[in-house]
Amino acid sequence: MRMLKPALAALAIAIMAAPALAQVPRTADGKPDLTGIWTHASLTPLQRAPANKTLVVSEMEAVKIAKGTAVAGIAADDPEFRGATYSDPTKGAPPKGGKDFGIKGYDSFWTQPGNTLAFVKGEWRTSGLVEPADGQLPYKDSASQAKKRAQNFERYATGNAAYEGPEATTLGERCLVFSGTAGPGMMSGLYNNNYEMVVTPGYMMILVEQVHDARIVPIFANAEKARAGHKPAAIKPWMGDTVGWWEGDTFVMETTNVNQMQAENHSFALSEKGVVTERFTRTSDKDIFYEFSVNDPENYTQVWRTEYAFYPSNGLYEYACHEGNYGIQGILAGAREKERQAAAVKAKPTKAKGGQ
Repeated sequence: MRMLKPALAALAIAIMAAPALAQVPRTADGKPDLTGIWTHASLTPLQRAPANKTLVVSEMEAVKIAKGTAVAGIAADDPEFRGATYSDPTKGAPPKGGKDFGIKGYDSFWTQPGNTLAFVKGEWRTSGLVEPADGQLPYKDSASQAKKRAQNFERYATGNAAYEGPEATTLGERCLVFSGTAGPGMMSGLYNNNYEMVVTPGYMMILVEQVHDARIVPIFANAEKARAGHKPAAIKPWMGDTVGWWEGDTFVMETTNVNQMQAENHSFALSEKGVVTERFTRTSDKDIFYEFSVNDPENYTQVWRTEYAFYPSNGLYEYACHEGNYGIQGILAGAREKERQAAAVKAKPTKAKGGQ
């Protein structure tokens, strides 16, 4: 009887835990059902802000941090953005080339990045990064990466750049792909942070609301067969070449060969050799624990890992990007007009000295 007591205790614990496990919806083949419309919108950035010393904060501190978080480079206390419900039509455009020329293209009425910090595993988080513990990307050359990010933001903020053709603009401006939201490594952005997931025995489909990208991932029996199912390295599609498999109740996706045109606009540096591994674990009827790790020895000193959470969303909105992309036409038309004006000035004859 003494030998049976530990076993009976373990059985009792398992029985008590069974109702909680039963709350996770499952498919006909017994896998956790990830199908649904989800969002992970939050104000938690990938890297931890210097002012936040810990990964986990109290609810009170989370509210305070959220209220002070800048959105799209605009400070939380800017009265023209936060709290503004419309753009003043009488004010006119921001000064040409000004630091806020691009970032104040529209006011906060049109943005929906989330209102709170990310709530993951019952904790309020100050960064997506959990490894390294300091919440900072472990770049091999952090100075070079910081310079590159500053240059990209300068272009976004001021609009000052060469516009020889549509290829000079970012992939997002061209309505091709929005890397940060679509992934690999799916993170919330300024708006449209909804995803529709559909899981079948053979495929996982993730429809990304932002720029209406679709990730269609074949599911293999195990990791070995999945990795053998990667496409040839010469094929580098948008969002990379992704394969998937189940590890118990966790669905795993591995992505290689991310198109380097996309990588240039990605939320984090990713070389041709970079591998992104995403993991989805349904932890309740209203929660998916989502994590991804990046193994890219060309850019980073170590493998790094993030944690986020998806929760139910009311629905998907139409993202009519190509259909309403008048901005790219205006940008290029303006560039051609500047060229015509410059050519006209150059061709204009000058008066000879002495009035002759």
